[in-house]
Amino acid sequence: MKRLFLTTVMMALCAIVSMAQNSVYDFKVVNDEGKEVSLAGYKGKVLLIVNTATKCGFTPQYKELEALYEQYRDQGFVVLDFPCNQFGQQAPGSIQDIKDFCTANFDVQFPQFDKIDVNGTNAAPLYTFLKSQKGFCGFNTADKIGKFLDDRFKQQDPDYASNPDIKWNFTKFLVSKDGCVLQRFEPTATAQDMEPAIRTALSGECCKKAEKACSTSEKTCCKAGKASSKAGKACCQKADKKCCK
Repeated sequence: MKRLFLTTVMMALCAIVSMAQNSVYDFKVVNDEGKEVSLAGYKGKVLLIVNTATKCGFTPQYKELEALYEQYRDQGFVVLDFPCNQFGQQAPGSIQDIKDFCTANFDVQFPQFDKIDVNGTNAAPLYTFLKSQKGFCGFNTADKIGKFLDDRFKQQDPDYASNPDIKWNFTKFLVSKDGCVLQRFEPTATAQDMEPAIRTALSGECCKKAEKACSTSEKTCCKAGKASSKAGKACCQKADKKCCK
């Protein structure tokens, strides 16, 4: 009972700290060299923040992410890679092992950071903040893999969609030039799904206009708060309330 109480208190404190932050620029993270750096260094850039893994079925998405980075980096677009070993232990090894793998297999050039947790009591404050801004919006069940994941999680917890936690590797958050969290893309979202929203963000338009560029996988939660699920409604309400400055 005492351990449960302490765990609850720790999670509450982490949430309070993250709520005090107003944008991703308020956070510091550890880079691939073990040095603490501030995300304020990315002010004015459009960011795609991703939790990755090297032994996952979605690992080939590294190729798509690198292609997006190369296509739009001159316009101010950056992919930030945060390896995470919480899902099936699919990100084994050190950050150097991960970098070597990504370089050899996908010629990754975008910034990579030290391994982190994205859920639980040890979750990185950055991810606690990201989840508070954009909750889970549902898998695209028209997609075979999306349907499989939805069925799997429902078996474990019928109400899983109401929990904002990261569900698996390669969940992505799109962040505006002003540090506003524009959209959350679940693991099944492809580069093609994300590209319209990335272009909109690069143009500097506000959050509501960016929401109109939702991917197929997000349309169920981005219809002005009219989505059927509780998670979908919450997602839309947050998006409507926080239009970028």
